[in-house]
Parts: sequence; structure tokens; C-alpha cells
Amino acid sequence: MKITAIKSFPVVVGDRNQLLVKVETDRGIYGWGESGMISRERAVMGAIEHYAQFLIGRDPMRAGALWQEMYRSQYFEGGRVLTAAIAAIDIALYDIKGKALGVPVYELLGGRQRDFIPTFASVKASTPARMAELAKTVLDQGWSCIRLNPPEPPTEDPTRFEPWESINRTAEWVIAAREAVGRGAVLGVEYHHRLSVAEAASFCQRLPAGTLDFLEEPIRDETPDAYAALRTLTTVPFAVGEEFASKWQFLPYIERGLMQYARLDLCNVGGFTEAVKVAGWCEAHYIDLMPHNPLGPVCTAATVHLAAAIPNFAWLECRETPGDDTGRHVSPIFLNRPRLDGARYPVPTTPGLGIDINERALPDPAKFVFTELPHFRRADGSHTNW
Repeated sequence: MKITAIKSFPVVVGDRNQLLVKVETDRGIYGWGESGMISRERAVMGAIEHYAQFLIGRDPMRAGALWQEMYRSQYFEGGRVLTAAIAAIDIALYDIKGKALGVPVYELLGGRQRDFIPTFASVKASTPARMAELAKTVLDQGWSCIRLNPPEPPTEDPTRFEPWESINRTAEWVIAAREAVGRGAVLGVEYHHRLSVAEAASFCQRLPAGTLDFLEEPIRDETPDAYAALRTLTTVPFAVGEEFASKWQFLPYIERGLMQYARLDLCNVGGFTEAVKVAGWCEAHYIDLMPHNPLGPVCTAATVHLAAAIPNFAWLECRETPGDDTGRHVSPIFLNRPRLDGARYPVPTTPGLGIDINERALPDPAKFVFTELPHFRRADGSHTNW
């Protein structure tokens, strides 16, 4: 069997672009993958076009060797754009191999270790009362782990983000949510790397002990020493890693105890080939995976297979919960997509990823539509993180 084509499809679904990638073979077996580099799809498409130059004609069953060749085939290896391209191709290759052998992808990763995939619910709201209400709603509907999002910027200026204003309001809202759900629920906050060390520490210190079970991405990841400093200022566990593009980026966070949950993104880190290495490394340090999953059904399907096959797994991010339905999973272009059963995803039994795409419904890649994530500014006009 040989690879005959690698095609990229940037598609606007819900509130953002998704970059779907199809790898075709001379046997008629094909696989689907997805890139995690949202809003910079053109860059990833360019990398995929480069890789296609030497992947056409190669054996798709040799995913590990092709991963190494893609990673090492340029002098300036690595980086999020390249690993997002590698991830999409690698996921598609596993889809092909599962279909060719007639087994689900998790069988290629060691076999199924659990009967279903637990998820965590995401909650965002416009008032503290509404946040508490939604948190109680998802708890009553079966979610035992709930992630809260900080209050959105003021409606009169939706691009404004002032950290100190945010941590004041968010602390109050989180305390109200904890009172609503009680002590039995696992409760976390996603701060989308918008804070400094001092701001993140102050936020945690404004919360009564036991309010938070994890704090997700409070600061940027480029400097592990910054996380080490923050670790000395709070006891709240950290959920970190959605920005990491390789096992090497995970290295200091795992080895130095700077993360308690690994927010690995299968579509950014390099696909299954790299993800299983990170998962094993985390297992050796008693760190559970809490995978990042903000994209679409291809990413969800792939991550469900990874979650099924590893022992150290906590919850999968789910963007189909009350109060956070982004519409990224419901497009008619997705066939046989993963579907929630209450607060969990069933483990699929079909060969490959178990998902397919209605290509007739896909737009012409030449008619690319640019989408842009928000550009946040502080009150003084300076730029800050979204």
C-alpha cells in the first residue's frame, strides 16, 4: 500500500476554522486527521504541502518512521506549525492502519483499558448567579468535573482584558460556583495564559482552601522557571500543556513537578506517535492526562482512542456541554462522529478512528476564509494574551 495524495481542507465550523487533512492510498483506504493550529491554517497547509513532496509513494503503515522523517527532514526542526502538520498526517496514518487491519486505533496503541471516556464540562456565563446555576446544571446532568471560564470582558469593549479586574471578579464567581456544586465535584478554572506569576498567585490566594482542584494555563509556558516560582506561591494543582508541541517541551514540566495534569493536545503535539511517549513519561511521574480538545469531531475521535489505551487518564475536554456548546461538532460534514452518552464518550468498536467526512459538503480549499481569534488589549492600549 502506498500514499497517493495528502489533501488539506480548511473549514469554518461553529465559531472558528478547522483544518482537516485527508491521506489517500492506492488501495482506496484513506485516513482523516486534524491540525490544532487554529487561525493560522495557511501556515500548516504550507508545511503539509512540503511533507507531501516526499510522502507520496511511501508506505502509510510505517507511521513511526514517517514521523521521524517529517520531524528530522529540515535543519530547523520542531515548532508548533510543523508539529501541527505532522500531527494531522500522523493521525490520518493511524486511521488508515486501523482500517487496513480491521481494528480500532486504540488496538494499535496497546488495546482498550477502560469501558468509556469520562469528560469534563466547560461553563461560561455573564453573571455569577448564572455561572453557579450552570455549574449545578452540568453536575446534575452527570459531569463530576467542571471547568469554569473567567467572566468575559465588558460588553462595551469586548477586546479589553485587565488582569486585576478579572481575578477579582473570577474569584467571587468561583466561590459562588463551589457553594452551588458542593465539595463532591472537581472544580477548575481555565485562565488561558492571561496572567503573570504575581496575578496568578494573587488569584489563588483570594480563594478559600479547597475551592479549586486545578488551575489551567494561568501563565504562558515558555519559561518553566516562572511556573516553578508560581508553584511556591500556591498549592492549587496545575493543568498545563495544551501549547506544548513536543515531548521536549513537556520535559521540564514533568521532571520538575510543575504540572499535576497534562493538557496534551493530540493535534498539536505530533499525533499518536508523540502522544503515547508523553503519556508514558507522565505515567512514570504519576501525572494523569486531561487532553485539550477544543477543535472538532476528528480531534475528539482521535483523543477518545488515545484515552481508551492509556492507564493515566483523568477527563477529556468536552465542548458540547450546557453553557459551552460551540457548534463545532454538529456540522453535517461530519459522519459517524463521536456522540456523548451522558457525560462520557463510549469507546468505539469500528476500524480506524470511526469517523468520516462528507467531502461533497466541504468548501473548495482555494476559497479559504480567514478567521481571527480576539486580540486583547489592556485599558492603556497595550497588547495582552487572548
